[in-house]
Amino acid sequence: MSDRDEDVDNIMQARFSRRLLLLGLGQLACFGAVGARLYQLQVMDESRYAPLAEDNRLAVHILSPERGRILDRFGLPLATNDEGFRAILIPGRGGNLRRTLAVFSRVVAMTGAEQDRLVMRARQHGAASPLVLAPALSFEQVAQLGILAPRLPGIQTERAPQRRYHHGYAVGHVVGHVGGVERLALDDPQLLRQPGMRIGKAGIEHGMEDELRGVAGTRQLEVDARGHIVRLMDETAPSPGRDVVLTIDTALQTRVMTRLSRERCGAVVAMDATTGEVLTLASVPSFDPGDLVRGGVADALQRHVQDPDKPLLNRAIGGLYPPGSTFKMVTALAALEAGIVTPKDRVACDGSFHLADQQFRCWSRNGHGAVDLERALKVSCDVYFYELASKLGIGPLSRMARRLGLGEIYDCGIALHTSGVVPDPDWKRRELGRGWLGGETVLAGIGQGYVTATPLQLAVMTARIATGLKILPTLIRYENGRRPLTDADAFAPLDLSASALDAVRRGMLASINQDGGTGQRAAIDSRTAEMAGKTGTSQVSRASGDKPQAELAWELRDHALFVGYAPADAPRYVVSVVVEHGGGGGAVAAPLARDVMEILLAEDPVGRPVFRLQDQAIPHGSGERSEYEGRG
Repeated sequence: MSDRDEDVDNIMQARFSRRLLLLGLGQLACFGAVGARLYQLQVMDESRYAPLAEDNRLAVHILSPERGRILDRFGLPLATNDEGFRAILIPGRGGNLRRTLAVFSRVVAMTGAEQDRLVMRARQHGAASPLVLAPALSFEQVAQLGILAPRLPGIQTERAPQRRYHHGYAVGHVVGHVGGVERLALDDPQLLRQPGMRIGKAGIEHGMEDELRGVAGTRQLEVDARGHIVRLMDETAPSPGRDVVLTIDTALQTRVMTRLSRERCGAVVAMDATTGEVLTLASVPSFDPGDLVRGGVADALQRHVQDPDKPLLNRAIGGLYPPGSTFKMVTALAALEAGIVTPKDRVACDGSFHLADQQFRCWSRNGHGAVDLERALKVSCDVYFYELASKLGIGPLSRMARRLGLGEIYDCGIALHTSGVVPDPDWKRRELGRGWLGGETVLAGIGQGYVTATPLQLAVMTARIATGLKILPTLIRYENGRRPLTDADAFAPLDLSASALDAVRRGMLASINQDGGTGQRAAIDSRTAEMAGKTGTSQVSRASGDKPQAELAWELRDHALFVGYAPADAPRYVVSVVVEHGGGGGAVAAPLARDVMEILLAEDPVGRPVFRLQDQAIPHGSGERSEYEGRG
């Protein structure tokens, strides 16, 4: 080999060595970077990424709890759970989903379009996320699916209790109903996101949702990289919801509903005068909540929504009515407490009251002559209360109305209350953008104008007048209660003078039990007890003041109201009645209230032992049938 060739070889070898060195350095740098990154991920950031890796390895399924029962005050079931089953699909175990769904459709009817939608949902939700194929299966379907199980990979049946309602029409508004979850908030529990989850939509079902729902369980599964289930890791059983015992007496409720159903629309509330326990919360027309959980829910709901009489409206807590003359006790107490009148002071009534250039008529066009407080309440003289309200002003009047429970939403266990309106200048400026007028105070003094209230609020007002205590209503019997329910001392005094309360009570007693009283038709047939109360007729249209009620269209007639308590000398029960477009309070509402009070005094539900959860257990799904069972 020549020197030249040897030099060329040396040069090539040197170049190769340098390239090899550079390549080695590059590889070292790459491996160093990879190593550093691995060190950062596995050591430095271990606390951050380890939980994420664990989440990818594990899938958690939420197990729905069984909903608590709803029972009446004597333990009669109103809402229970029937044994039921549903079919779910876990896509990760399903193999060929289209083939599996085709076999499934032989047992549970399913169109091709529905199968296509389920396949798309399975791809979107992930291999380990269960999908509900059929929310309610018959026992025959469960048996057939069991036989076909080898050909249905990924499909399994599980318990899914179905809500059952008893005495439906009679207690529909009280109990309410359950339905699907329509909207979700970011902080809602994962349980609400479960397919087929049902929550309370109205009544006690909605108002006591947290207690009735229970606590979800979990099933922890190990999955592979593709989301296929490998094994069961852990399982925590769900805790069933708490049973809720109501203050309602179902037998009494059914009898009151039977009596109230003679009217087209209306409400009756009956309460224990000293504890605030609501014994009856009746509203007509009503509905059977079973119609809203069985098949054809959409059709039943649409039918109720389109009904002009609004059967889904619980008028006892959601119906707003001018209280009319039942408000006159508020005006009387406000005037007595303000010192602008005494029980013996008289006001001359010639049939009208004048304020500036406005004339306000009394219901008696010929007037009542000179009347004091007792007679004014007895004959329901409008002019007397126009005079008091004009002197008093809207401020003291509104404050007394609120002290007696008007304009308030009560936390009593049932949902969808309305607060009504206790007006004042601030309210009008805020809601209507206008200033307050003197004539509006005059109208408010007799429960007209902007004043509105619910039948439940009127019952609370009456209980507070009857006892002098700040009675609060409840529909729930708390055995380890959030507040005492059976001790009258639990309620604070209203801080109203005894003389003022006695003067108003005497007027309410005279209204029913003396000749010429507007509430004489409410007098109860009892030798041992008298009822004290007050009628009310709230005007709906101007036409009702010019024509007899019978000549008017139903929707133009006045509302008929009555509030009362008995026995008058030792208040035990309170009733409030509103008959929508019923005409006169004395003619329509008073007899209805009499019938309800006579039932209360005869059956005396407060004097009977109540049901306690720790004493006995009601068989699952049991319940007596009433005459309203199944009525829509």
